[in-house]
Amino acid sequence: MATSRAFRPQVFDGPTRATADDIGELNQVFSESFTERYRRDGMVGVRVPFLNPSIWRYALEDAAEGAMIWRDDRDHIAAFNMVHRSGAEGWMGPLAVRTEYQGNGMGKEIVQRGVEWLKAQGSSVIGLETMPRTMDNIGFYSRLGFLPGRLTITMTLEAQNAIDAGGMLLFGRLSPRARDDALGQCRALVQRLLPGYDYSREITLTSDLSVGDTVLLYDGDRVVGFALAHTAPLVEGRAREELRVLKLALEDESRFEDMLRAVGDLARRSGTRRVSLRVQGEFAAAYRRVIAMGANVRWTDLRMSLSAYEERRPEHGLVLSNWEI
Repeated sequence: MATSRAFRPQVFDGPTRATADDIGELNQVFSESFTERYRRDGMVGVRVPFLNPSIWRYALEDAAEGAMIWRDDRDHIAAFNMVHRSGAEGWMGPLAVRTEYQGNGMGKEIVQRGVEWLKAQGSSVIGLETMPRTMDNIGFYSRLGFLPGRLTITMTLEAQNAIDAGGMLLFGRLSPRARDDALGQCRALVQRLLPGYDYSREITLTSDLSVGDTVLLYDGDRVVGFALAHTAPLVEGRAREELRVLKLALEDESRFEDMLRAVGDLARRSGTRRVSLRVQGEFAAAYRRVIAMGANVRWTDLRMSLSAYEERRPEHGLVLSNWEI
């Protein structure tokens, strides 16, 4: 990845579980390694900023035992891999190696340990996302058994008032009993669409850590859709600019525009200018709907899955799952 150095496996200790006390150093490694990656891609003036500590706390708690760090002989973080599991769906990110240790085998080590952990947890899907213009990243992951899928397209829509928000409620505004019922229904909805998947932990964490909320779509007293979104700024010290949709599930894809309008209303009410939505390329109808609503394309990522652990598409309805925090 960067400069080649002699690999000294004896100086690295790990993986151990990362905690909130590690956020400062995680940010340093994250910023320096990704800034170096952009420099190697010819984008010399790009400096990757630190992530919001609240977002790191969400990532650490969501990954739980999968929040892996390795330390060098000075007890500094040499590498990390945030390995997440949503039921049967497993994915890795962010992950990085300190710049001075790149090119010595640490990258292979942290990815392989993440894969081993997800397999041991019973994951049937194991994936990650990388920058499609970065050929050596794609080659690196391919040599470890990952196969390229379609692009994930990040799009933004302006926040707006929902003219008709009938049947829409926010998880965070429900009573404790109603939350328990809604959470169970969200779990059951995802199970119907993609058996084995489960986003209930992410919904609960988002509410508990006050980093966003989940829009619930009801048909009578039955949950038929939800969108989990973060309103907390992604970057440390920044104002709220984008509401980011992390997970979305709909029993009927024809309600997709209704859901996006409700999410846009949440963005406006939370003081956020835009909605950021990541759509995988295989969902062509959903992509067309977002474009027709006036969305701007901002970014692309290449989705890669481990061979024999590829993700599945629901036979009906719609499930969008962000493999980034």
